[in-house]
Amino acid sequence: MQTFSFRLFVAGDTPNSSQALGNLAHICDSRLPGCHEIEVVDVFREPMRALAEGILMTPTLVKLSPGPVQRIVGTLSDENTLLLALGLPPDRG
Repeated sequence: MQTFSFRLFVAGDTPNSSQALGNLAHICDSRLPGCHEIEVVDVFREPMRALAEGILMTPTLVKLSPGPVQRIVGTLSDENTLLLALGLPPDRG
C-alpha cells in the first residue's frame, strides 16, 4: 500500500483542532496502519506558513500524497465522507 502523507493545520489546542487530529489519527490507525505520516502545523505558531499555503480556516487537512492533493476543512467527524475524500472505500456497516 502507498504511504499517505497528511498535513493538518490547527489553531492551538482548541476543541475543533483536537477533534480533527483525533479523528484523523483514528482513520490512519485503523485504515492505514504503518502507511501514513501526519504533520501538524499550529497556525498560531506558524502564521506565515499557513498564509503561504492558502490556509484561511482551521482545522484544515491537506492530503499531500498519494495525489491528487486535496483539502478538507472541519473536524473530520463524518468518517465515510472523509474516507471517500481520501480515496479509501467507505465502511459498509
